[in-house]
Amino acid sequence: MRKPLVAGNWKMHGSRASVTALVEGLLDLGATPCQTLICPSFVFLDQVQRQLAGSDIALGAQNLDWHDKGAYTGEVSAEMLVEFGCSHVLVGHSERRSLFAETDVQVGLKVEKCLSSGLTPVICIGESLAERQADETFTVVQRQLDAVIRQVGVTALRHGIIAYEPVWAIGTGESATPEQAETVHVHIRQYLAKQDENISQNIQLLYGGSVNGENAADLFAQENIDGALVGGASLKVDDFLRICRAAV
Repeated sequence: MRKPLVAGNWKMHGSRASVTALVEGLLDLGATPCQTLICPSFVFLDQVQRQLAGSDIALGAQNLDWHDKGAYTGEVSAEMLVEFGCSHVLVGHSERRSLFAETDVQVGLKVEKCLSSGLTPVICIGESLAERQADETFTVVQRQLDAVIRQVGVTALRHGIIAYEPVWAIGTGESATPEQAETVHVHIRQYLAKQDENISQNIQLLYGGSVNGENAADLFAQENIDGALVGGASLKVDDFLRICRAAV
């Protein structure tokens, strides 16, 4: 049975003081009601790792490079992330794809590096508004999945997570309706089932895109939505915990 997971992507937000307060707020409320993952900026990984010691909240990074080491200024390796206590990494987030020209092939390489390093990739896929309006949603998510599968093989996805995040719903306040999100999640499972039924039925599929305390319960009521990748609402303790409670 798939367990619900709520992941918080803090993006480029935070200061020493605000991060301390945010993590303390989560810990003060005791055990979270579902699997919980938080992904701070690289510079706060050490601080958050220390704060989370002994808790059941997992620590993740927002990105990584697929090279082991070398002259790649500004990049961070999988080995570095493991050393700082990360168990998960967001890979292929739409902002990485759109703002930093990250390609499907590069996403596949990053997933491969995660898996070979013992990290769980949270593989982000999703269409733009123009692609949705052109009725290309399924084509886009299949293309993005295919790039990963070509690189690592479908069975390797048993160690991964997929987050469907329609680009037009990220940071806009516009969330896909539960029915729209479920339709795409069903399609993802059906597409994977053509290659591996076991992977299709057991992989966690998260929804990401302006998830908040108001819409979380309706999203999680859908059979194929196993949790959420949360942006802005993950920066507020009460909002994030409300989403976590809705997942169970």
